[in-house]
Amino acid sequence: MEVGVNGHTDEQSSVNGESSGTSSPGTPGGDEVFLNFDNNRNHAEEVGSSNGVNRPLRPMPRRSSLIKDRPVGLRPVRKKTVSFSSMPSEKTIANIQDCLNYMQNGSELMKVRQNGRHYQRMFSLDFDLMQIRWHPTSKKPHKARILIEDIKEIRSGKNSDLFRSSSSDILPEECSFSIVFGERYESLDLVASTPDEAHIWVTGLACLLSNNKDSGEILDRQQATRDKWLREVFEAADLRNSGHLDKMEVTDLIKSLSSHINPSKIQQKLKETGLDKREEKRGRLTSEDFVRIFKEMATRPEIYFLLARYSSNSEYMTTDDLLLFLEAEQGLTRVTKDECLDIIKRFEPSKEGRKRGQLGIDGFTAYLLSKECDLFDPEHQKVCQDMTQPLSHYFIASSHNTYLLEDQLRGPSSVDAYIRSLKKGCKCLELDCWDGPNDDPLIYHGHTLTTKITFKSVIEAINEYAFVASSYPVILSIENHCSLKQQQAMAQHMQTILGDKLYIEQPDENADCLPSPTHFINKILVKNKKLPSDTSEGYVSEEDEGSESSAENKKKLNNKKEGSGKKLKLAKELSDLVSWCKSVRFVDFHTSAEKQNPWEMCSFNESLSVKLANNNSEEFINYNKLFLSRIYPNGTRVDSSNYNPQDLWNSGCQMVALNYQTSGQMMDLYTGRFNQNGNCGYVLKPSIMRDEISYFSATTRDAIPGISPQILHVKIISGHQFPKPKGSGAKGDYTDPYVAIEVFGIPSDCAEERTKTVQHNGLLVLKSYLNIIHTDIYRTVK
Repeated sequence: MEVGVNGHTDEQSSVNGESSGTSSPGTPGGDEVFLNFDNNRNHAEEVGSSNGVNRPLRPMPRRSSLIKDRPVGLRPVRKKTVSFSSMPSEKTIANIQDCLNYMQNGSELMKVRQNGRHYQRMFSLDFDLMQIRWHPTSKKPHKARILIEDIKEIRSGKNSDLFRSSSSDILPEECSFSIVFGERYESLDLVASTPDEAHIWVTGLACLLSNNKDSGEILDRQQATRDKWLREVFEAADLRNSGHLDKMEVTDLIKSLSSHINPSKIQQKLKETGLDKREEKRGRLTSEDFVRIFKEMATRPEIYFLLARYSSNSEYMTTDDLLLFLEAEQGLTRVTKDECLDIIKRFEPSKEGRKRGQLGIDGFTAYLLSKECDLFDPEHQKVCQDMTQPLSHYFIASSHNTYLLEDQLRGPSSVDAYIRSLKKGCKCLELDCWDGPNDDPLIYHGHTLTTKITFKSVIEAINEYAFVASSYPVILSIENHCSLKQQQAMAQHMQTILGDKLYIEQPDENADCLPSPTHFINKILVKNKKLPSDTSEGYVSEEDEGSESSAENKKKLNNKKEGSGKKLKLAKELSDLVSWCKSVRFVDFHTSAEKQNPWEMCSFNESLSVKLANNNSEEFINYNKLFLSRIYPNGTRVDSSNYNPQDLWNSGCQMVALNYQTSGQMMDLYTGRFNQNGNCGYVLKPSIMRDEISYFSATTRDAIPGISPQILHVKIISGHQFPKPKGSGAKGDYTDPYVAIEVFGIPSDCAEERTKTVQHNGLLVLKSYLNIIHTDIYRTVK
C-alpha cells in the first residue's frame, strides 16, 4: 500500500477515507489496541484454573471462523495431509440459530473477577433459551445462572468498569465481552478463547434480548425469506422439473449466486456431503440439499457477525440499521435513508427482501465485496486534481525500454509492449532508434540480441492508443542512433502518421515556466536533442543509456563540458519536431539555475540521481520545481529489474522511468502512485514540492515543521481465495496467511505493520488493528 509522499498530503494519498474520532460499536479505540506479533508462542497453555490460582496469561490465538464440535479441553490435531477442504467435525456459523446451538453446547470462557483473578468456567445456554448457566462453581446451582429476561445489555470489548480498571493489558480486546444484568446492573465480564467465540455469544445474546418472547418462532420466520429465495433459484435452474440438480448444475448455480466461491471448493464440498453413497439419488441434489450447502459455503461468519452487530433483529438490516453501519463503520457522512434503500434494492437478491427494504446476509456480503466498499476512494477513479499547473509540478508515468517484453539482452521487442504501456496510463515512452534496411528505422536495444521492430509500426500504434487511458499529453523520449537519412524518415513518419496530434509549436523565448497538461490535451510531444534556431544542420552529443555504467556516470558528473562525448549529426527535420522537451546535458545545479530554460530537460541515470537526492536533496527538489527530470535504470540492470521510484519521487523528479514489463513490488508501488488521479498518467506533487518558497528535505527522519503527524488506522477483518503453497498438491495443503501493510515515503514516514499469522488456513479470518503514523484515515478492509 502506498500512502503518498511523506504521508502528510491528503491529495497525495492513494488510500482515502473519512477520519473517525470515535470507534464503532464493539471496536477498540485508538489507544486500546491488541496486536500480537509473536508467531512462535505456544498457545496451548491453560490460562487459569478453577481454584482461582493465576497462571501466566498469554494472548488468545486468532483462529479461523470454523467452529469445532469437540470435548472440552481437547484440541483435535489438524494434519496438512487431510483431503477435505474443511474438517468433517467443523461447521460454520451461518445464522443466529447456529450461534444459539453453539451456546447450548457450551463454551469454556474465562471469568474475570474483582480480585484480579481469572477463572475458567464452562458456560452454556439452556435449551429453552431462558437462562445462562456455568460450572464448576462454589455457588448453589440456582445461583450460578442469569435469566435472559434479567439481562440489560451486552457489551463487546473491554467496556465495563472492571475491564477498564484492570491493570492487565494482556486480555485481548476482541475476545472480551460483558453481560450487564439485574436491577443493580451487575457486570459479568468474560473472555473467550477466540474473537469468533466472543462474537457468537454477543450475537446470540443480543438476538435473545431483542426477541426474548417466542424466540424460536421469530428465528424461523427470519430465515424463511432466505430459504424461499434459494428454493426459487433452485426451481428456476431445474429445467427438467425433476426436483434434482446434478453436481455441475449445482456448481454453476452456486458460482452464479456467490462469485467469490472457488468452483473447486464447491466440488470438494459436494464430495464431502456423501451424495455418491445414496444409490437412489447418486450425484443429484434436492432443493433442501442445495439450500444447506449454499448456506454453509456462502455465509462468511465474520460478515454475519458484522451484520448482526448493527441489525436490530440479527438476520437482516433495515434502512435504519444500514444507515448506522454506513456512518459508524464506513465513516460516511450525510447518508440518507433513500440512499440506504437504493443499496438494498441493488444488492438484496430476494424479491421479498427488496420489497420489505431488508438487506440479508447474501445482499450484505455482495455489497461489502462490491466496488462501493473498496478501500480505494472512488473519487480517485477519475481525474480529481488540478491539471492547470506547469508540467514540472506533476509526477509523470514513464516507461524505460518500452519496446521490450522481457530482459535487455535476449528479450523480444514488440509493438504490443507500447500498447500495453499506453493502456496502463504510461505517458512517457522510450524509443531506441537505429538504422534499418531500406532506409526504414528500427527500434531495439542496441548491441544486444533483442529482436527488432520498425519505427513506423510503433508510431502507428502510438497514434491509435496514445489517449486511451486519458487525453493528457504523451511524451516520446527518442534515443537517436540513426544516420541523417533515417532521421529524416523518422520525422516523416511522425508527421504523416501523427498529424495534428504532434505538438511542434515552439516555446516563447520569454516563458518562465512550462505549460500545463491541460494545455497539451490530445497532443504528443517529442523529447530529443535540438539544433539552434539559426542552424540548418549540426552535431549534437549522442545519448546512449544502454552503454552507461555507474563508473561512467561518476566520471560524467565531474566532466562539465557540454561538448564532450560521442557526436551525432542531427537532421533539421527531426530537430524541428522538438518543442517543450529539448534534451540537454546536466552540468550542475548552479549552471542550470543560471542558464537552463524551462523547456529544456535533463536525463539522469539511477546512480547519479540517487547520489544527487542523498547529497544535494534541497537543491534537487528546487531544481524539479521548474525543470523536468527523467530518471532511467542503470545499464547494469540487464534483467530489466526495477529500482525504488519513491526515492526519486521524494526529490520531486517527474519522469521516474521503470521497466513496465517487470512486475513486482516496485511496479505495484508505481500503479498505486498513479491510480490516485484517475490513472491519467499525471499526479500533482505535494504543495511543499511546488511552492516557490518552502523547506523540505527528502532525507529527513524528523517531523516536518508545521505539519502534525497523523495516524492511519486499518482494521483487518478477513480474506479469502488465498493461493495454496508453492508446490502443493490439489488436496490437503494449507497456506499460513497474514496481512502486511507498508507505507512508502520519506525516511520518517516509512513504516510496516503485519497481522498475526493464521496457521493452516486458506481463509484468513482475524480481527487485527494496525496503527501506522502518519496519515489520518480510518477505513474498514474487506
